[in-house]
Order: sequence, then structure tokens, then C-alpha cells
Amino acid sequence: MSTFNLESKYEPSGDQGEAIASLVEGIKKGHHEQTLFGATGTGKTFTMANIIKETGKATLVIAHNKTLAAQLAQEFKTYFPSHAVHYFVSYYDYYQPEAFVVASSTFIEKEVSINKEIDMLRHASTQSLLTRDDVIIVASVSCIYGLGSPEEYKKVHKHIKVGEKINRTEFLKSLINIFYERTSADLEPGKFRVVGPTIEIMPIHEDYIFRLELLGGGVSKILVLDAVTRTVSEEIEEFFLFPAKHFVTSPERLEQAIKDIEAELKERLKELNDAEMLLEAQRLDRRTRYDLAMIKEIGYCGGVENYSRHLSDQQAGEPPNTLLSYFPHDKDGNPEFLTFIDESHMTIPQLKGMYNGDQARKTNLVDHGFRLPSAKDNRPLQFHEFQERAGQTIYVSATPGKHEYEFSENIAEQIIRPTGLLDPQIIVKPIIETDEYPGQVFDFIEEAEKVIAGGGRVMATTLTKKMSEDLSEFFKDKGMRSVYLHSEILTLERIEIISDFRRGKYDILVGVNLLREGLDMPEIELIGILDADKQGFLRSETALIQTIGRAARNANGRVFLYADVITESMQAAINETDRRRSIQEAYNKKHGITPQTIIKNIKDISQEIESKHQKAVEQSLTTELVEFEKNPKKFIKGKEKAMNEAVAELDFETAALIRDELLVLKKRLEG
Repeated sequence: MSTFNLESKYEPSGDQGEAIASLVEGIKKGHHEQTLFGATGTGKTFTMANIIKETGKATLVIAHNKTLAAQLAQEFKTYFPSHAVHYFVSYYDYYQPEAFVVASSTFIEKEVSINKEIDMLRHASTQSLLTRDDVIIVASVSCIYGLGSPEEYKKVHKHIKVGEKINRTEFLKSLINIFYERTSADLEPGKFRVVGPTIEIMPIHEDYIFRLELLGGGVSKILVLDAVTRTVSEEIEEFFLFPAKHFVTSPERLEQAIKDIEAELKERLKELNDAEMLLEAQRLDRRTRYDLAMIKEIGYCGGVENYSRHLSDQQAGEPPNTLLSYFPHDKDGNPEFLTFIDESHMTIPQLKGMYNGDQARKTNLVDHGFRLPSAKDNRPLQFHEFQERAGQTIYVSATPGKHEYEFSENIAEQIIRPTGLLDPQIIVKPIIETDEYPGQVFDFIEEAEKVIAGGGRVMATTLTKKMSEDLSEFFKDKGMRSVYLHSEILTLERIEIISDFRRGKYDILVGVNLLREGLDMPEIELIGILDADKQGFLRSETALIQTIGRAARNANGRVFLYADVITESMQAAINETDRRRSIQEAYNKKHGITPQTIIKNIKDISQEIESKHQKAVEQSLTTELVEFEKNPKKFIKGKEKAMNEAVAELDFETAALIRDELLVLKKRLEG
């Protein structure tokens, strides 16, 4: 019986069932790498969910950016509401790594801003992996960066039970040893306080409080309190408390690590002095001894991760522990979980490139005396190390790359859309103006006006940002409602532009690379790919197929490739699109299906943010300030709870709005 219960009103349709059966069979046969070759709009996430249900394995889903990861996590939460679905991404709002620029002899200090809410979600991920079987983690590529040892993390966790005899002083000391902070003020995640014969603890990954009532040298009662109202939600017999940080080092290991760091420092200083690199030797000696003094005094220092190899008792060059280390493994250490790599044509290159970029930066720091050589072992996994630790892997893409084709033991194709929609028609048109032909821009205007007159929308892709801006202005001069979109436009503004485009405020959307992926707009009837024969990344086979796919959600979808010659990339994209279209047409004919344009609610995330925020403002306009004045601390706690609830729903934009309100309220309280 499967560990997972998938909740959906739909059953697999089209060729989803065949793809699911093929990939599940491959997993049973022990295939290490497979590919789900799924066309845009064929329900690849639903297929992934069915594979998880059929195999019953804990699952890691990797996406190439935080936004896509959040969208996937929300979809999987919908499919598996009774199971542990978590979101694991980098917890930095801002990250400037430590670096040394040789050309200008400039040292750049590490500068970070940590998002506490995302840190809570990271802890929730690892704790679920160590305590449950029914876990799905959706992560960004940051999951291959170093993380503390799961053995140490689990070893020092506390299992607290009613009736357990405890020494109060030793127990409080043990909380500090797992990085919980004692406070006499309001509790926050990762803190505890003592009130008479009770100890109150707020776990690092939750917004409730455990209250331990002590009597006769033991735990007489455990209550769970709401963090804001402090009302009792339930009485429990036991709970698990994990460390407030992922990097955990025992006192014995810390003592040995200090000796190992001192030994490495001595050896490295000799190397630098022998090479007459006296400045570098002096710099390294001063910096490392300061760090050692801090570690001896308080157990850590700024940049302590640079000593992770010694603190975790690993050998030089040995791969670090990562999120993958927390997933289930058999008694021989072999991974027993499933890995999906979404948009693999984008994600695999990122996974492959992370190690080299990290090592180039660290090598500069080591060579110039800013860090010990062991700092280079604080790193992401190399790609072959990732493959060894990832378990059975399924790549998911509409345009699989060379790696997927070369290494997959099975490729399952999914190109039939449940709606019966076909891949769009492709028409090649010339670029250059002639006596009989107006040239690509004026031809596109003529064709676009026909589509717009019928109530449809059009898109045009250019090669540069400047071209997209100029072309959009040219369209406006011709009386057309046009807007451009590129990477310099802020995220929320991009979302708003897309929403306005779909609602009909604009008829033409002009852009560059951002138009390839992640835009689900069924209103688009026509796409014009200008200068399609210009070789390069933006006109590669993969890029062309992804762009063509944007017109696959409309029954009247067409794509114009403006080119004076047909390149290899163009021909490959045309052949693949025609192949899929012929298969889809045959399937529709056999099953009597008439393609229907997708009808999709235009209400998007930006509208949700606006409506939620506006509703909250309207409801609280007359009461918030009154409530704040009555009990400022309780009011702020309530806001913090609302922010954490938004984070739990992966609604980070709403959380950000509440966080901004909190900053204002706290300043008012201080003033």
C-alpha cells in the first residue's frame, strides 16, 4: 500500500497513464535515470504526483529558481494535503559572499540578510525527513550546498515525555547546547524561558509553544499553547525537539576540531613563509587565531562554515553533507528516495556549474591568506557527487537536453493535452522588405491587427532589451496597445503587466528571454519570433520550442518565424512541433476530441496580494490602531502569526507586506 494518498478530482488522461506506468516500471527495474519528456500544458506535475503515489517513496523535487519551486510546492500541497510537503530554498534575502578581487587587491567582506521565515521552513523540512516517511521536499538548487550532519542533528535532539525525570539545571543547559536561547521577554522560534516551575519552549520550525510543568523532579504535564493568545490548544504526552541550527558539533568534536585547525594553520603558515609570502602569512595567522579564540569562547565565529570540514570530522576533499543526506537510505548507505529535476534543461546546467564557481572564489581567498585551504571543503556537491546521492532520478522537461538523452535508461513521452489542444502551426516568413513584402515588423503588425480585432492577444520576441523597448514604442506609435517585458522589470511589476495583458489592457506583449518559460496565457493566438535565424542561445532549438509552446494553450495558436534562412535550430524546432502536432491530431481524431482553448482565471498572485492586503486594511482600518494601543506586544504577536501563516502557505508576497507593517509598528512602539 502506498505511503501517499493523492487527492484530485481528475484521473490520468491522454498519454499521462502510459507515461506514469512507464516511469513507475523503470523505478521498479532499478533505473537510476529516466526522463519525462512532456510537452507544455500536458500536466507534468500531475504525472509526477501520480508517480509519487504509486512508488510511495519520499521525494525530492528540484527546480531552477525559488519562484518555480514555490509554485510546485503549492501544487503538491494541493495533491497531498494530508502529507508533509515542504519548501527548501536558500534562506538569504541578500547574500554577498566573501571574496578577494586580485586585479584591484580588494577584499569583500561577507554580507548577508537571513530570512527567518524561510529558515523555519528549512528546519521543518529536515525534521520531517527524520521523523516521517510521507515527505515531499520541493527545493531550489541550493539543496546541494553544505548542511550539518543529519547524524549529529538527530543525535542531539530531545525526546521529552510526561513522567520523565529531569535535572532542571542540566536540562536548561542542554537546551542552550542545541542553540536555543534563553529569554525573559516574549518567545520567538528557537527561544525558551523559565517561569516559576514551568519551562516554555518555542521550537525553531513552528509558531506554537510547549509548556513543561515540573513537579517532583520530573515532567508532570506538557501543554501546547497558541503563541499569540497563549490559550491551551492541547495536552500531549511527548514531543521531539530538534536543534535550532543545522550545524551541530559535540563538545568533544569541537575540542578536537580546534586542535585540527591549529595544526592546519601551522602547516599552512610554513608553506607561505617558505614561499616568502609574508603578508599573506601574517594575514592568515591573525584572522585564524581570532576565529579560534571566538570558537573556544562561545562555540562559533563569523564565517564558522569555513571550518566545517574540521567541525564535522571529514577528510580533505570529502563531499559535504547536504539536504540529500537527510533523506532515507538503506543499511548500506544507498539512497532510498525519488528525485525529480524539473525543467531539467535549465536545472542540470545550474547543478553542474555551481562547484566550479564556488571553488574559483575560494581559491583566491586561500591563495592570498584570507582562509585556510580547508575552507574549500565548505562547498556545493560536484555533479557526479550529486548523482550518486540523488537516488533514482526522473528529469522533467518539454525540451530535454544532451544529458537527459545520453544518460536516461528510459524516456517516457507525454504530448497529448487533456484539453485536446495541438501544438501551434508554424509559418516561416522573410525578414527583409521587398516590393511585394513589407518586412518582418510591418507584416507582424498586419497579422497582429487581425488577431486583436477578433479579441485575441499577440506576443513578439526580440533579441535584446533595447529592441523590445523600441519595438513596443513603435507599436504604440501605430495606435496599438503594447507593453514590453524584460529582466530589469521588478517581479511584482512583471506579474502585474502579464495580468493586465491577459485582461486586455494591452494587446501586444514584447519581450526577450523571459517569454520562454513560466507564462501560462491561453489568450495568446499569435507569436512572432523576430530574427529567428540569428544563431545563439535565444534562438537555439530549446529556446525556440519553449517559445513556440506559449501558443499551445489556444485552439487558434500560430507562430511566425521571421527568417531569411532556415537554421538547424529552426528546422529541428519545426520538425519536433510538426511531429507532436500530427500525433495530437491523430489522437483527437481517434477519440472524437475537438480542441478547446483553456479558460483560465485571470486572478493571479499580484491580484491576490492586492485583494488580501486591501481586505485586511478595510477590515482593520478602524480597529487596528485601537487594538495596538491597548496591548502593543500582543498586537505585534498577532501580526507575526499572520506573517508566519502566509509563509506556511508559500505566500511570500503577503508575508513581506505584513513584515513591512511590523517594522512600522515596532518603530512606533520604540518611539
